[in-house]
Amino acid sequence: MYNFIWVKQLNRLKELREDKDLKQKDIARDLNITQRNYSYYETSQTILNEDILQRLANYYNTSIDYILYRTDVRKPYPKSIVEDEKEEVGV
Repeated sequence: MYNFIWVKQLNRLKELREDKDLKQKDIARDLNITQRNYSYYETSQTILNEDILQRLANYYNTSIDYILYRTDVRKPYPKSIVEDEKEEVGV
């Protein structure tokens, strides 16, 4: 089952990219990574760590759970009250 979810997750990255009509090199440039590394993420040649998952979720305006097929809700989760309060005080 783990392998099935991993393959689906990679397909989701490709779907997100293609929905925006972008090439791998465009996303790689915006995320300050190499095109090769981004390609590895889509083809499961490397494991996505927490940092790159968060950056991809932010880039695509979605959640990590959506990328990992834990949900089919594409929009990101709302910010927490704590995060909103931090922004108000400038932290």
